[in-house]
Amino acid sequence: MVSKKSRSVVRVNKHKKLRNRLSGTGECPRLAVFRSNNHMYAQIIDDTAQNTLVSASTLQKDVKANLEKTNNVEAAAYLGKVIAERAIEKGIKDVVFDRGGYIYHGKVKALADAAREAGLNF
Repeated sequence: MVSKKSRSVVRVNKHKKLRNRLSGTGECPRLAVFRSNNHMYAQIIDDTAQNTLVSASTLQKDVKANLEKTNNVEAAAYLGKVIAERAIEKGIKDVVFDRGGYIYHGKVKALADAAREAGLNF
């Protein structure tokens, strides 16, 4: 009988493979995306110093106040705009995009496109 791995296990394995190839530095940090069933989270991380430079999520009051729902494509696009604005305020323009093992489609793509439009380069 063939057993099938759960989607979460497959995603974690894909993310581990991606992280072997991607790494954020001080000059070009990593934009990491995580999405749960109810919320999305985005962080800009410097892997060499092992610290988070900028973060945003749909849980934060200022972000959540502008959203009708926190788990749809429009919320992801708004989160991409917010993370890009916060990064530019800190002087970060170039990042490496870490999709977190998710397929580059839907919410993840909307976040990435909105961040690009707001001024991030990746």
